[in-house]
Amino acid sequence: MKTIEVAPRGRNPFDESGVELGADGIKRYTNRPPSLVEMLRASVQRDPDAPAIIDIGNVELNYQELWDRSARVAGGLRAQGIQRGDRVAINLQNGADWVLAFWGAQLAGAVVVPVNTRFKESEVEYVVNDSGAALTIVEGMELPDGEPLDCDDLQPDDLAAIFYTSGTTGFPKGAMTSHANFLTNSMNVMRAGNIPMEEGPELSTLISVPLFHVTGCNSQLIPLLEVGGRTAILKSALDLDGIIDAMNDIGITHMVTVPAIYFALLRHPRIGEVDTSKLRGVSYGGAPMAPPVVRELGEQFPNARRGNGFGLTESCSLLTSLPDEDCAEHADSVGFAMPVCDLAIDDPDPETGVGELLARGPNIVMGYWNKPEATAETFVGGWLHTGDLARIDDEGLLYIVDRKKDMINRGGENVYSVEVESALADAPGVGEAAVIGVPDDMMGEKVGAVIVPAPGVEFDPQAVVAYARERIADFKVPQYIALRSEPLPRNPGGKVLKKQLREETEWGAPLR
Repeated sequence: MKTIEVAPRGRNPFDESGVELGADGIKRYTNRPPSLVEMLRASVQRDPDAPAIIDIGNVELNYQELWDRSARVAGGLRAQGIQRGDRVAINLQNGADWVLAFWGAQLAGAVVVPVNTRFKESEVEYVVNDSGAALTIVEGMELPDGEPLDCDDLQPDDLAAIFYTSGTTGFPKGAMTSHANFLTNSMNVMRAGNIPMEEGPELSTLISVPLFHVTGCNSQLIPLLEVGGRTAILKSALDLDGIIDAMNDIGITHMVTVPAIYFALLRHPRIGEVDTSKLRGVSYGGAPMAPPVVRELGEQFPNARRGNGFGLTESCSLLTSLPDEDCAEHADSVGFAMPVCDLAIDDPDPETGVGELLARGPNIVMGYWNKPEATAETFVGGWLHTGDLARIDDEGLLYIVDRKKDMINRGGENVYSVEVESALADAPGVGEAAVIGVPDDMMGEKVGAVIVPAPGVEFDPQAVVAYARERIADFKVPQYIALRSEPLPRNPGGKVLKKQLREETEWGAPLR
């Protein structure tokens, strides 16, 4: 096995106290709770009457109520035969029920399987079957209820959740996330946001991104509950009026969303109504943000520190963060490695320094559920092979320059071209199809399909879109279609030359 050289850290903008280097070469935070259950228990004991969850327009729960109701869900799960280590799938929209189902499963010692609510029925079925979920909690279903129960002997390396992430084969892969992974990420978020534990009760966040994503669950819900803050939940990030109302009515101190939502929010006719006095942090990630928008964000929210975070499902969310001081000058960077995270560039180009980004740390997940071959390919010698092409400068700033696996980043949603191409392969009138990202000021990228029509068949782009929409999630469906009269350019091995295709393709107006 070849030796991997850890990238120099350069500047260290984050608090690095309480970090110890293990015999395995992995740095870890000291004095972390042993499990998510013990983390929540400590917050409840510290201030049981403090507000914990605000499901906007519905219920509000303080910390004691959150614990008590979650414990009854745990008891109900056990009464239904759910044992420690069993998987419980959560297929719910954002809201208090999602949170109670998550914590109920944790208190029962079960393993949560968050389900992407935008998946089609076949995709949901795959996740549920692959995980071997013993129970799926769905909309309209009463949450399990029983005698209060909580497991008090869960360990850091116990499996806590399986987050499914799209794969290049079209089949999602379940990232096995331990209690230690979650708790490391929680501390990473505190260090990135410079959030002292003692200020917790003064803090509040607004979750409008999906809770089934690692950003909403791992980097918002869990850290705020650890510090004892308030978590307000909206069902949709597209509810811009709801975001503005929550900022004013609840006094949000920290916001996290994708650049596309900030882009739209800054242009909303009510943006001038927002009381910005309490807002301390506005963080973004999932896609690059144009420098003018970064500056506009600072001007609109002058009391808030900006931050660009980067991570993957496989890193339990946060790997790097770009502090406010660097946001404008280095808007194309995703920042510095978190204190316990090491980065490396595999096989860097001698001129550009670009190579595949590798990462290691106690936040890297345990592998892929039920997929030993994919695990062996991706997690090698303690390093996560991210599939992203990147470079790291002398200051330690990380720059993502391309996606090794032709992933399209649509406003923070990862779309793999192979999966969409598979859905288009048998669409009416399609001879050949290749899927690539179309640059977009708001979303970063949108999904585009270059199609060579089948000979002698009438081609209808709307029929192709309708066909795809029946087979894949809505956010993966092409919004642009470009027709090509000659065959797709391919190398001798038959692989489509997508760089050439991007250069040759002219996109018209979007279909929707």
